[in-house]
Amino acid sequence: MSQALQPEGWMRPRGYANGVAASGRQIFVAGMIGWNARQEFVSDDFAEQARQALCNVVDVLHAGGAGPQHIVRMTWYVVDRAEYQAALPAVGAAFRDLIGHYTIAMSAVQVCALMEPRARVEIEVTAVVPEG
Repeated sequence: MSQALQPEGWMRPRGYANGVAASGRQIFVAGMIGWNARQEFVSDDFAEQARQALCNVVDVLHAGGAGPQHIVRMTWYVVDRAEYQAALPAVGAAFRDLIGHYTIAMSAVQVCALMEPRARVEIEVTAVVPEG
């Protein structure tokens, strides 16, 4: 079980938490990009790559006995801020479909490139599964 941390007097953020407190077994998911299990890109579209990257995150979590409800931290690396912002409605829909909650300390960072030249986004995650 995790708890969102909201300092008194701060405006509530939209789509993420300022901080999260959790205890239990930690799972660290490496940066996931928009390719499938065969390392084939599903699309060059940002939103479709983001959806696939989130699917990959969920698959790795399941392999560790966890699910999206256990995510406490998420970092997005994007190669184009404007492309990310233009895709937010579709990305938000994918996020709601696959992750389903916003009690996650989240950051998004624009980078000059990712290791895979076709990748538009890379997402890494920390999850905490309660003991017992």
